[in-house]
Amino acid sequence: MNSALASAQRVLAVVLRHVYLLRKSWPRVISLVYYPTVTMVLWAFVTQHLAPSNRFLQDAPGFFIGAVLLWDVLFRAQLGVSLSFFEELYARNLGNLFVSPLRPWELIAAQLTMSVIRMLIGVGGAVFFAWLLFRYSLFDMGYALIPFTLNLLMLGWAIGLAVCALVLRWGLGAEELAWAAAFLLAPISGVYYPLSSLPEWLQTVAYGVPTSYVFEGMRGVLLQHRFDWHLFTAGALLNIVYLAGGIALYFAAIRYARNRGTLLQMGE
Repeated sequence: MNSALASAQRVLAVVLRHVYLLRKSWPRVISLVYYPTVTMVLWAFVTQHLAPSNRFLQDAPGFFIGAVLLWDVLFRAQLGVSLSFFEELYARNLGNLFVSPLRPWELIAAQLTMSVIRMLIGVGGAVFFAWLLFRYSLFDMGYALIPFTLNLLMLGWAIGLAVCALVLRWGLGAEELAWAAAFLLAPISGVYYPLSSLPEWLQTVAYGVPTSYVFEGMRGVLLQHRFDWHLFTAGALLNIVYLAGGIALYFAAIRYARNRGTLLQMGE
């Protein structure tokens, strides 16, 4: 019991460190909200332009807005993991963390917690402006929004941890992957179009990506008003594999950095 409490306190201490950074830096908070909101506004205007002549958008008027907001759940979740790690690198604090009683899995727990906080701020702001400016509510999807969000969060965590592992292995030269990694999946995720639009060989690849099941499920909810549990289950099982792989890569990179003595040398 005491060990579990001590672990929780260590995780909380790391989380509070990053929360205080957000509280004391309003540009950080604004940047979290700015990019999802601008992207949402762009697609909202595209929807307004196309809707009068497009039967698809007449049946699902908020399709593009909902798609971009769900995509930002994935992207912000991934960035939340990566940026929390990078801030420790920039402050040259990574070595201090690893010589403290903090365990690697506790650091991961803190990063995942900060990922959720950052995602809620960023996507929450965009959701608010979507309702304020265009009277679109993401919550119109109903209970289906919960499994969609969980699946996207899990994949975002997996990508974020893998990016952290690559930075630990190859240094800050791999930092740019934090901004690019998730977008490698966008063409085969079917965010704005059905998977049937892809070539057959690429559809096969898409079925190995959890996001494709989320956005196919989203289309089912918006167009057919039906939530497909089979799609959710397939995506969730894939996410478990991806997240386990991300954690394994992260642990392996930590061991590598410790053995090579590079933890204390990393920084700007």
